[in-house]
Amino acid sequence: MENEAVLVAIDVGTSKVVALIGERTSDGSLNILGKGAPPSSGLKKGVVINIDQTVASIRAAVEQAERLSGYHLESAFVGIGGSHVESQNTKGAVAVSGPRKEVSHEDILRATEVARAVTIPSNREILHVLHRAFVVDGQEGVHDPLGMSAVRLEVETHIVHASATAVQNLSKCVHQAGVRIDECVAAPLAAAEAVLSDNEKELGVAVVDIGAGTTGLAIFLDGAPFHTAVLPIGGNNVTNDLAIGLKTSIQVAEDLKVRYGTADLAAVEPEELVTVETLGDGQARTVQRAEIASIIEARMRELFEKIGSEIAAAGHGGVLPAGIVLTGGASQLGGVAELGREALQMPVRVASPTGVGGLTDHLLNPAFSTAIGLLRWAARTIDQEDARPYPAASGSGAIGRLRDWLRGLFP
Repeated sequence: MENEAVLVAIDVGTSKVVALIGERTSDGSLNILGKGAPPSSGLKKGVVINIDQTVASIRAAVEQAERLSGYHLESAFVGIGGSHVESQNTKGAVAVSGPRKEVSHEDILRATEVARAVTIPSNREILHVLHRAFVVDGQEGVHDPLGMSAVRLEVETHIVHASATAVQNLSKCVHQAGVRIDECVAAPLAAAEAVLSDNEKELGVAVVDIGAGTTGLAIFLDGAPFHTAVLPIGGNNVTNDLAIGLKTSIQVAEDLKVRYGTADLAAVEPEELVTVETLGDGQARTVQRAEIASIIEARMRELFEKIGSEIAAAGHGGVLPAGIVLTGGASQLGGVAELGREALQMPVRVASPTGVGGLTDHLLNPAFSTAIGLLRWAARTIDQEDARPYPAASGSGAIGRLRDWLRGLFP
């Protein structure tokens, strides 16, 4: 596979673990070669609470992806969520070195190190130090100062950090599953890679990734990340509300949410009835679908209020001309975009991941945005020349069997 790079992403979520193996070809396209998405256990609200169960879930996802692709997975870009993920913006300035007074890679690195030298508690671990913009001798809005003549270089960075113990526990699970970590990536930033356009990022936009246990938020201004956070509320909260309100089991409540759920109460006919199995005696009873919609609407409205508060607290006046882009599994509930527009008073749309080909069956929907975003992050991060070659797993998966057959014909 000359001039091709094999990349791997693992999204360890509350409801499922997704492992993707992708190939970036010489023309820049990204194709899915293998995927695994078994149910997840051992996590709560994006944080590991049981090592053994989490390891088993990751291992199952990896094995599924390996069987499909014919590759043996060695290392991966891993998404990390949980409400412990936080961010801040910092600045650093240095004098441009060298006799020619031209900005060099070393100058950019020194300025970045100054910006990075902020006081962060010892129980926090920095995940990302991302450049937002540069100021060259007072000239603002410079995106790439390399080679420019200057005396003073200033950089504004977006620093994302997380609980050190949460990162260590997730890393331990991935390693015990037999996978090395190339990079831990904040899940909201990964989701943004999959669903946001460069134009939206330039105008000002927020991606809201509504998962099962948490909701990730990433705000972009002037083409760069401005605020990253994770809220401890997600689709499971809706399910729990339904289970309590309708006096039924979690399993039945989840099924009702998927089959009949909507956040648009006005769209439900008052006479529409739904059969619900009562918790305990297992007897069936009928409830109005409007009751289900009312419970869902209340919880989703609360979520949007929290999102609005987070956007306002991030600063910059909370003005986002490109609005809100919803993604994640729970964003597929009917009426969510309409409720978001009403609650936040700004444009809201639901987005599926884009920019990949290959084995995309069932992947091009909002539930897989973070996983596909991780692959796109990897493709953007790793140069093809430096991409680690993955040994083929002999005879495993359709691609592996085809490759072995061809080798038999042409030894």
